[in-house]
Amino acid sequence: MYLQALVIIAYFATYSRSMVRPVLVVHGGAGDIPDSRKQGKFDGVKKAAREGHRVLNETGNVLDAIEAAVRIMEDDTNFNAGKGSVLNLAGQVEMEALIVEGKKFSAGSVTLVKNIANPISLARMVMEKTPHTILGGEGVEEFIVKMCVPRVPDDYLITEDARKALEEFKNRSLVDSKPSLTEIGDRTPGGVGTVGCVAVDSTGHVASATSTGGITGKYKGRIGDTPLPGCGGYSDDEVGSVSTTGHGESILKYNLAHRILTLMQQGESAQNATVAACEAMTKRVGKTAGAITVSNKGEVGIGFTSKRMAWAYQLGDEMHYGIEQGEHLIEKI
Repeated sequence: MYLQALVIIAYFATYSRSMVRPVLVVHGGAGDIPDSRKQGKFDGVKKAAREGHRVLNETGNVLDAIEAAVRIMEDDTNFNAGKGSVLNLAGQVEMEALIVEGKKFSAGSVTLVKNIANPISLARMVMEKTPHTILGGEGVEEFIVKMCVPRVPDDYLITEDARKALEEFKNRSLVDSKPSLTEIGDRTPGGVGTVGCVAVDSTGHVASATSTGGITGKYKGRIGDTPLPGCGGYSDDEVGSVSTTGHGESILKYNLAHRILTLMQQGESAQNATVAACEAMTKRVGKTAGAITVSNKGEVGIGFTSKRMAWAYQLGDEMHYGIEQGEHLIEKI
């Protein structure tokens, strides 16, 4: 009997150590977000964090949770993803999205996507219903038809703020022709930004999702960091999960998501790794970026070198969120 008791105690001790507090974190884009758009960002990321938290706790499925959270932001014109995406030089919306899970490194991504509401759901279809990882161009258009994904008109996706931002970009391009705006600035009150989500379940299983409309004034056919695993996002159950945001060309050159996880694998905390990698990218490559991270133990990391980045996550009955450098606000739900 005594031996049996010891075995039971040892089992539950091991079980309790293996359990992780599930957590889901969202970001709403890093950039020069004007004051006029801060509240919209806060409202959007908190709504997405609540929905993701609900799904994660009700189902325990990290993929369902991150998809649900990102869809909320894709449907919100405060963000540069889905509805409200920025425009390329031709005045078109071309969207990208990536979803990655950390057990088998399964991933799905789409690029150059037009006239659908939720690219993140299409990326998950690529992961689960094809033998491939990335689809784009004519192939992704055919896949949309095959999957019976509803189409939306240009007027659904394109906002007046996005049109004004492109016009403003073209005027500035007479002096500087390099597309770099992931955020619509003060003169055009759009304040949009790439969206993303990371989550870990009670077993330490992680996943990430990222969705974007890209950068204002990009060339038609431009592909950024978002659809590339290791750049726009990445997940590894032995380490954690990352979603990035910011200047795509800089992020993809530096492989930002993978750099963060490498630092964590070397012993850095999720927070320190996220901040250090973003700062190193800006120093080495230029431009700014941000990222959210969750470790396989449930530790959260948030860092950005841009002026602002909206983020949020829920723990119990508390919503944690922020947008300024060093800001961490908490409110009861």
